Amino acid sequence: MTEPPGVKGQQRRMWQLGEYATFAERLQPASDAVVERIGVKEGQTVLDVATGTGNAAIGAAAAGGRVTGLDLTPELFAAGRRRAEAGGWEIEWIAGDAESLPFGDGSFDRVVSVFGAMFAPDHHQTARELVRVCRPGGSIGVCAWTPEGSFGRMIRLIMSRTPPPPDFKPPALWGNEGYVTGLFDGLGVELAFERRHVDLEDESAEAWVAYLDRVFGPTILARTALEPRGEWESLRAELVDLYDSLNESGDGRLLVRLEYLMTVATT
Repeated sequence: MTEPPGVKGQQRRMWQLGEYATFAERLQPASDAVVERIGVKEGQTVLDVATGTGNAAIGAAAAGGRVTGLDLTPELFAAGRRRAEAGGWEIEWIAGDAESLPFGDGSFDRVVSVFGAMFAPDHHQTARELVRVCRPGGSIGVCAWTPEGSFGRMIRLIMSRTPPPPDFKPPALWGNEGYVTGLFDGLGVELAFERRHVDLEDESAEAWVAYLDRVFGPTILARTALEPRGEWESLRAELVDLYDSLNESGDGRLLVRLEYLMTVATT
């Protein structure tokens, strides 16, 4: 796949950093929840947009769907292919852009995206594409971190120290009901929302941030940019403080609820 220009090229390089597959495994419950919510059934065609390492694609295949996973960073497919092979599921993996899906109108019974399409720069175009490729009477399920939730707050903190381009729209806007309603306005869909969470557990906030610095592209990219300027340690300390402030464990370990918005659009 040719390297995309601008922000998309930067994002593709970012998601290749670290070991995203190990991080994604922690988020599998969100994919399983939205696959169940949109009612993937045996034999239905399913598209997982911005599939990454294939959490939602694998969940849909396990439910009996005939699944295609698409992502701007095909380097992530290797982990998904290994998991699919181990489970005996056939999934088609395609390199592609959420803003320009390479499929005809109404190609899929179900369309899903879990913490993926939210990162596409043009939110309105992405919403139009999700609807376009879903057949009439089908369902679309999108999961996105809420702006005020713990992960949304972490992304906002990182972006405050490594500012994006001026016209860049924060991905966590997809986690706001009013904003998402505006994205789908006029597209002929009925929307339903549900706020849910994924439990994060680790030895401590310090251990969790150290883990992110090893495996999670946005954190690694921030360290790469800030370390030469002597600014990384202060951001790292702020991240530790953030997760300490959100800790609900009460036993010295870390337990944080990562809130996300599940949007279901019926075409």
